[in-house]
Amino acid sequence: MMKVWRVVIVGCHPTSMLGTKLILEEGGELEVLGMYSSWNEGVYNIQEMQPDLVLMDYQMPEGNLQGILPEIKSNAQHAHCIVMTEEEDKDMFLPLIELGASGVLSKGASPRQLLLMIDGLREGFLSIPLDWIEKGFRPPTSSKGLSGVMQLTQTERFIMERIVQGITYDKIAQEIEVSRRSIDNYLRKIYVKLDVTTRAQAIEKFALHANQSKQMYA
Repeated sequence: MMKVWRVVIVGCHPTSMLGTKLILEEGGELEVLGMYSSWNEGVYNIQEMQPDLVLMDYQMPEGNLQGILPEIKSNAQHAHCIVMTEEEDKDMFLPLIELGASGVLSKGASPRQLLLMIDGLREGFLSIPLDWIEKGFRPPTSSKGLSGVMQLTQTERFIMERIVQGITYDKIAQEIEVSRRSIDNYLRKIYVKLDVTTRAQAIEKFALHANQSKQMYA
C-alpha cells in the first residue's frame, strides 16, 4: 500500500485552500496537516510537521516566496514543494527549481492536473506543461546566473531597470515616491543580492541576465 503523504498548504485565500484540501484528501492518499495564510506561520509549521508535500502560493501579502523557499527546504529537506502561480509562467520554472521547488503549476490548472503532478513526484518524476514544449521551451543546463536577479523584489527590479536606462537616482526616488536616501538603501540590498560592489557591476549583471532570461524563454 502506498504511503499517505502529509501535506501543508500555504496560501492567501482560505476558501481556495479549503477547496484544495478537499480535492487532495478525496482519494485517501494525501492528508492535509494544516493550512496557513502567512509565511511566518507556514515556515514555522512546516519545520514542526516535516510534511512530505508543501503547496504554496508564489505571491503572499508579505511578498513572493523567493526568499522563503530556501529556508523551507533547509528546515524540511525531504518535503516536495509545488509553487502555485497566477498563470503558467515558464520564466519562473528553472530559477524556482534551483531554489528547491519540485514543480510550478498555474492556479488555473484543473484538479486532475494538480493530482497528476503530485502522482509524478510520488513516483520520482518532475512534470512540466506540454504546451511549454510546443511553444519552444528548452531549458538550459543551468540558470544559476539568473538567481541573483530572481531574488530582486519588484521595486528593486524597477530601480535597476531605470538605472540601466540612465535615469538619475533623484528621478527614480520621485517616481516611486521615496526619499533619495531610500534609493541608497535599496541599492545596498541590490548589490548584496547581485553579489557586486559597484554601480557598473550591478548594471552589467542586471542587463546581461535580464537579457538572457528573455532569450532563454522567448
